[in-house]
Amino acid sequence: MNTVSPDLSDRLQFAVDIARQAGEVTLKYFQQDNYEVDLKADNSPVTIADQQAEQLLRNQIAARFPADGIIGEEYGKTEGSNDYCWVLDPIDGTKSFISGVPLYGTLVGVLHQRQGVVGVIFMPGLDEMIYAGQGQGAWYQRGTSEPQPARVSTRRSLQDAVVVTTQIDSFAKRQAQQAFHDLEKGARITRTWGDCYGYLLVATGRADIMIDPIMNIWDAAAIQPILEEAGGTFTDWQGVPSIHQGEGVGTNGHLLEAALKITATYPGPS
Repeated sequence: MNTVSPDLSDRLQFAVDIARQAGEVTLKYFQQDNYEVDLKADNSPVTIADQQAEQLLRNQIAARFPADGIIGEEYGKTEGSNDYCWVLDPIDGTKSFISGVPLYGTLVGVLHQRQGVVGVIFMPGLDEMIYAGQGQGAWYQRGTSEPQPARVSTRRSLQDAVVVTTQIDSFAKRQAQQAFHDLEKGARITRTWGDCYGYLLVATGRADIMIDPIMNIWDAAAIQPILEEAGGTFTDWQGVPSIHQGEGVGTNGHLLEAALKITATYPGPS
C-alpha cells in the first residue's frame, strides 16, 4: 500500500494556503490605477503586485520551511539545504493582469530532487483553484465550495478537441509557426485562453490540449503534478515528462500522441 509522505502533505496544504494569500495581494491592484507597469530585461511587464505577492510567498516559506530552496520569477534563487525547492510565479499572465482581464494566476510548485511533486494554481480574479500532490489526486475548488476531484476530458480525437495556447507569436520565436497552424487546422476549437489558465482548463476537462513553445521553470513547475494527478500529461514537445525543457504540452493523455505528431519535429527552444 502506497503512503503519502507527511512532508509532502504538509507542503501541499501550506502551498494552497499561501497561494491564496498571495493571490489576494494581487487583487488590491487588479483593475485599479494604483500601480505602474515596468519592463524587465526581456521586455516582459512587472508590477508592484508581482513583487509584493512573491515577497509574501518567500517570507512565508522561509518561516515555515527554512531549509527549503526557493526559485521565483521576480527575485531569483535562494539555495536550500535539503531536497525540496519551491518554485513561484506570483502572477502568471501579467499581460492579462495589467489589462484588467482575470485570466491570470498565482503559481506555487514544490520540487523534490528536481521533480515536481506539488502544484497549485489560484486564479484570484475568478476565485478558482486547482491543486495536487503526488499520490494525492488533483482537486478543483470554486470560491468557498468543497473541493472536487479534478479530471481531464475523455476526448480522443483532435478534430473534437479544444486546443488553447498563450500567445501565437511565441511559435514564431522558435520557428514553429506551422505547429500552431496544424493544431488550429486539426482541432474543433482553438483559443488563446492561455498562461496557467489553459492548463487549469485541461486539468478540469474543459480543454484538451494546452501548448507553450517557450516556458520558464516557474511557469511549468506547478503544472506537471496537477495534470498528472488529474489523469493527463505534461511533457516537452518530444514527449518527455519534464518541467526543465523550456517548453510544454499539456494534454488529457488520449491526445498526447496527436499533439506530438505535430510538435516532435521541432528542435527545443534555444
